[in-house]
Amino acid sequence: MNELVRLDRVHKYYRMGHSSVHALDGVSFTIGEGEYVAIMGASGSGKSTLLNLLGCLDRPSEGAYLIGGQDVSGLNDSQLSDIRGRHIGFVFQSFNLIGQLTVLANIEIPLFYQGVPRSQRHAHSQELAELVGLGDRVTHRPTELSGGQQQRVALARAMANDPLLILADEPTGNLDSHTTGEILALFDTLWARGRTIITVTHEDHVAERTERIIHLVDGQIDSDVRTGRTVESLT
Repeated sequence: MNELVRLDRVHKYYRMGHSSVHALDGVSFTIGEGEYVAIMGASGSGKSTLLNLLGCLDRPSEGAYLIGGQDVSGLNDSQLSDIRGRHIGFVFQSFNLIGQLTVLANIEIPLFYQGVPRSQRHAHSQELAELVGLGDRVTHRPTELSGGQQQRVALARAMANDPLLILADEPTGNLDSHTTGEILALFDTLWARGRTIITVTHEDHVAERTERIIHLVDGQIDSDVRTGRTVESLT
């Protein structure tokens, strides 16, 4: 398995007046291509900070972060934005869809910013809508969809740029148990197709659907365990 993500003794400090908060304290781990990993921890454990670093929304105060072999720790904002646009797909608890746009147009957004021609954007986004079970809803707007359907759109949008890494922040936090099961099944489908997925969650039953759980306490890795679940077990 090729290495996709590497954190090497990563620290993150935030200034709070005359003092500083040590949000991450020497975090190191690697994630291989095709792994499905959950990050867990109590509020204040550092998991949101870690997700921001993994998503190139922020930089380490110390240490190195490599994605696809490229050290992105010292990149400027424009360079980080380029990495996000080309290599990372995001799925959020609150969906973050644009209400004025149709399903198809929401899925197309990453492709638009990458300069993909309109006809190609349409065709690819239609394929992704069908993958997540919304092929017949592409002209609808988010307000015309259920929460689960909106999260399906968000998942399709995260796939649009063919990312190296999918990052999901509490992706089932606003969904009922039945819809949660449907969304987790879609994550299983993407994992089976070779996607690398990192999800932040506080829910044990969501974490147990992954193959590996990294647990943070006070900005440090408290445990890093395998669940026993594998891609092969999906078939």
